[in-house]
Amino acid sequence: MASKDLAALAALFADETRAAFVLALLDGRAWTAGELARHARVAPSTASEHLGKLVAGGVLAEERQGRHRYVRLADSGIAHLVEDLAARSEPGRKAPPRTLRAASAGQAMARGRTCYDHLAGRLGITIAEAMTARGLLRQDTGFALTDRGVAWFGERGLVLEAKGRRPVARGCLDWTERKPHLAGIAGAALCRHALDSGWCVRIGSERAVKVTADGERALHEALGIDPVVLR
Repeated sequence: MASKDLAALAALFADETRAAFVLALLDGRAWTAGELARHARVAPSTASEHLGKLVAGGVLAEERQGRHRYVRLADSGIAHLVEDLAARSEPGRKAPPRTLRAASAGQAMARGRTCYDHLAGRLGITIAEAMTARGLLRQDTGFALTDRGVAWFGERGLVLEAKGRRPVARGCLDWTERKPHLAGIAGAALCRHALDSGWCVRIGSERAVKVTADGERALHEALGIDPVVLR
């Protein structure tokens, strides 16, 4: 990549409105331009202009269904980049929440959320650390599932099928915890299983998730996680 290409990519994130868009799209869903405009509190015409730049720059992918236009993050690599940039941003510059509702939403996001298609926040960190402690995951030489870890996924019917160049396991630096959580094919499979099986449920309009009573029992049985840590 030439220096001008890197500068062009960085410039796409160097705008507060575009940053708000890509952070919202970390929930893994496809959003309409109108939904993103309302989220960022900008005019539809302004949103359309910014989205055009993000699509042209390869950050977002566009889908059309009839008269509706949807956008999503281009791929898991872009999602990883966004989360990593958020983790490395200066926390001291962030303004404190202005309302109790905003503070509660922030606490919920820090406790547990989705990062594109895998689990993040304290929930994601706790799961990664529990898997490491049980010999299912290695973090000393980069993130990698052990043979026991692959078998653990198989026992739950989770097939870790390689797709393109996406790694089976990858560490993703958590922007609230400053520690890595599990991403990659394994992280996506675990997140999908947690939501489909009712271990976790989405709450609010953001990416926050909450561990259910069934989830607490399941994670305690599967990974020895103390339910108190998940609340």
